[in-house]
Amino acid sequence: MLVLSRKKGESIIISDDIEIIVLESEGDTVKLGIKAPKDVEIHRKEIYLAIQESNKEASNDRMALIRKLSDWKGI
Repeated sequence: MLVLSRKKGESIIISDDIEIIVLESEGDTVKLGIKAPKDVEIHRKEIYLAIQESNKEASNDRMALIRKLSDWKGI
């Protein structure tokens, strides 16, 4: 893990097209701004994990349905 110290208004660059800027720091809270291409998905970690879990459940539901249909049609 790379650990950096940044002050308000300073930023870091990831690759050629992603910039993370420190907008504000107050107590334990840091506000970040992220400049990235529109096709780059950006989520808070808890939202990302919820999306992954939802996708996993949806995939399991689809597979269960496919198995039921296969059994029903005798495939």
